[in-house]
Amino acid sequence: MPLTLLLIIITVIISVIAFYSPKVMNDLIFYPPAIAQHNQYYRFISYGFLHADLSHLFFNMYAFYLFGGILEKVFILLFPGQGKLFFVLLYFLSLIASVIPDYFKHKNNQYYRSLGASGAVSAVVFAYIMVDPMQGIGLLFIPIYIPGFLFGILFLIISYFLGKKGGSSINHGAHIWGALFGVVFMIVAVKMFSSYPLLDQFIEKVKGLNLKNLFTTP
Repeated sequence: MPLTLLLIIITVIISVIAFYSPKVMNDLIFYPPAIAQHNQYYRFISYGFLHADLSHLFFNMYAFYLFGGILEKVFILLFPGQGKLFFVLLYFLSLIASVIPDYFKHKNNQYYRSLGASGAVSAVVFAYIMVDPMQGIGLLFIPIYIPGFLFGILFLIISYFLGKKGGSSINHGAHIWGALFGVVFMIVAVKMFSSYPLLDQFIEKVKGLNLKNLFTTP
């Protein structure tokens, strides 16, 4: 079974259980004071298997399904014999990396909680963009696509300003840190464990951007 599908199944099961069990939700959610005061470090990962509601769960898992399945195959090619290991490392380390800033900012804030796989999904999407920056990416139900690297830049800018604006329950900071971690992970992992010229290929593909064909439709 592909690891992408396995992670989706596990996430759906745990999320649905938590919908009906406040205890499961409270025990697994990212709650910085519980980590700082009671050493519950597992929360750096367990929160990623929880979601606020069905729509939150659907959008995260749908995006993960689209990009995770492809990236998993890419990893198998980039890291022969270790592809699945690197894929798991990307996913779980990005869960941790995407909330570390929140941990230090809110470790004494008893009112702060966070949940969802958005940080890890962002890491997967941006790791894929590093491999195929010209692949068209768009928003769900909007049949207009732009090159992945441009989508990534817009995503980071919009997430930054929405995070600064506040007033939303969405953790935009986790999206940003997860995305950046995905990029760094790809660069470092490929540099150390693969012969593929990732950055050179990325630059060459971006150079081939044709502004006349900037927007594409399916």
